[in-house]
Amino acid sequence: MVKILSVDDEAPIEMMMKHHFRRKIRSGEYEFYFAHNGLEALAVLANTPDIEIILCDINMPEMDGLTLLAKVNEMHNPAMRVIMVSAYGDMANIRQAMNDGAFDFVTKPIDMDDLALTIEKAIGQIHYVHESQKEHTQLKSLKEDLVSAKEIQQSFLPRTFPPFPEDSDKLDIYASMEAAKDVGGDFYDFFRIDDDRIALVIADVCGKGIPAALFMAVSRTIIHSKGMQGVSAAECLKESNRLLANSSTNYMFVTVFYAILNTKTGLVTYSNAGHNSPHIVRADGTIEQLPVDGQFMVGIFAEEEYADKTLQLEHGDTLVMFTDGVTEAMDSASEVFGTERLNGILRSQESGAGSQEIVETIRAGIAEFVGDAEQSDDITMLVVKRL
Repeated sequence: MVKILSVDDEAPIEMMMKHHFRRKIRSGEYEFYFAHNGLEALAVLANTPDIEIILCDINMPEMDGLTLLAKVNEMHNPAMRVIMVSAYGDMANIRQAMNDGAFDFVTKPIDMDDLALTIEKAIGQIHYVHESQKEHTQLKSLKEDLVSAKEIQQSFLPRTFPPFPEDSDKLDIYASMEAAKDVGGDFYDFFRIDDDRIALVIADVCGKGIPAALFMAVSRTIIHSKGMQGVSAAECLKESNRLLANSSTNYMFVTVFYAILNTKTGLVTYSNAGHNSPHIVRADGTIEQLPVDGQFMVGIFAEEEYADKTLQLEHGDTLVMFTDGVTEAMDSASEVFGTERLNGILRSQESGAGSQEIVETIRAGIAEFVGDAEQSDDITMLVVKRL
């Protein structure tokens, strides 16, 4: 029901309105309220705040239409529409009313058919405002949900450093994940398998936003659960792939680098499912990049096989794992950060630099390179240094 307030000191106006709009009144489409001046109108509005169309005469006793229009504007109701009614010869006041925010005007003697069209036009705009307000409320609610989702997603990731105090004399581990949107698809993980072995995981779900975040949560849980069973890196990826591929929708997949580090010997057994090849910064400052082995991403083909490879971390060596948001970070000219800039930062580090310092220096380098450009992808790093 559209509630309309007619404000006019001429008594016949009320009869004209009730007669012309009688069908809409009977059907419940319109409900009319009447006042004879601005003061009465304000009292009606106070008692019926959901009135959203006002038909307002300009020349009235006690409070005229222009003053009433100013009072209505102070209510800050974006859906309110005021239609001014005045004699044709009063164009100066009509122009003033339009400048002060009136929606439209009709002249006396009132052409009721023209007034009906003007009211319908006002109703259309009011509906549009209500839909916009509804969408705004939904977006605000979604934003609040995304903030909560971000907090929940961050809680999935280990954030206590150093993570293994009992091995703090052997290993220096640090990681960070910075989502491009409120929530992201990247993740890292590390957990103890047994007294001598620690699992290291870094992964990147295809896409961004909520779908990627949901798939990230499932992927991280499955890989973590399989890894805790003590299986090899290749077997962990194989079983995780089978479970994800059989339940994946919309062709979602995840690239994963999964490694098992022996804390006593420094031997790393790893399997790479389509992920960026980590870099090794040797104790003497030289940088090596693990070879690309061509194994397929996790979550597409259920029967995919994976193989184990090994590398040796000597004392002072650092394993730098990252997602493509690092090397593919773009500046305003769409130039990518690239591998060479990453290696340049790694070479510039002092031999005694810790894992956290390395991560933060890379992040600072990316931020300086990107400048004011919008972050294009999640940026995630996991760095392990053998002490």
